Amino acid sequence: MLRMKDLVIDCFAAGVNHFNPKNRDNVFELMGFDFMIDEDFRVWLIEVNTNPYFGVLNDNLPKFIDNLVDDTFRLTVDKLFARELDDSDRKTEYELLYSHRQGVNKRRSFNEGLYPN
Repeated sequence: MLRMKDLVIDCFAAGVNHFNPKNRDNVFELMGFDFMIDEDFRVWLIEVNTNPYFGVLNDNLPKFIDNLVDDTFRLTVDKLFARELDDSDRKTEYELLYSHRQGVNKRRSFNEGLYPN
């Protein structure tokens, strides 16, 4: 998971100047990251989707998608428009990895977590 988080942060850092090109307030985008784990347990980033697939492939996915959408709205839309339901005690599954505005960067050192030769 640490390597996956590093790769996600690297993608955002590489594309930071291309997100929200019109510099609009209150925008967000949900992105899907596809990873592969090889036989040596190395993590590889395959692609990043700006339109992730939300089809139901197994019995666990509907609950996951419900939580994903709910958490996304709690962290974005609900900050602007208060929700009538009070579920503030429910913990979100999101973790803030990188934010230029908030000064957050959880990227590990570039030589940490690299695979042995």
